[in-house]
Amino acid sequence: MKLLGIGSRINHVEYGKGVVTNVTSQHYWVTFIENGLETIDIDSDFEVIEAADGDVDTISFFEVERSLVNILKKWSDASEIVPIADKYKGGKLILQPADDDLKPYELPIDKFFHKIIMVRDRLRVMEQRINSSDLDEQGKIDLQQYITRIYGSLTSFNILFKSKSHNFVGQRSK
Repeated sequence: MKLLGIGSRINHVEYGKGVVTNVTSQHYWVTFIENGLETIDIDSDFEVIEAADGDVDTISFFEVERSLVNILKKWSDASEIVPIADKYKGGKLILQPADDDLKPYELPIDKFFHKIIMVRDRLRVMEQRINSSDLDEQGKIDLQQYITRIYGSLTSFNILFKSKSHNFVGQRSK
């Protein structure tokens, strides 16, 4: 049996999908998506999704962390924490009908913002699935352009983001 290197991806019978973050003579230390860090015997029952080549000690913690972040983004719908702009914290969104006899609809802006973030995260997952799909290159390009136009439609909500790095970006003019 070949020893797995740090950064190898596995699917464990009990713990699910994870990444090997350390190796000893008898154990793998694996960070699992659902269960966090666990130590498992080297001869445990698991499927190797992707084996990392090279010596066990040649990968840095930064590379392991980066790999784990990429895997979590690829295999889960978990979203990063995106802060709302300070001026909107605790605010509310009010939809006022033109007819004053009708009651306006109020929604906490934090709840609305959370829904916008969920839409963005699901678009990102869709992008990743398109990129890893069996579609031909032209099909992938067409779908990516469509998603870019969707991002462009959502740029009006950029005022809600605390950091510009989280903003929606549509097609840029050349």
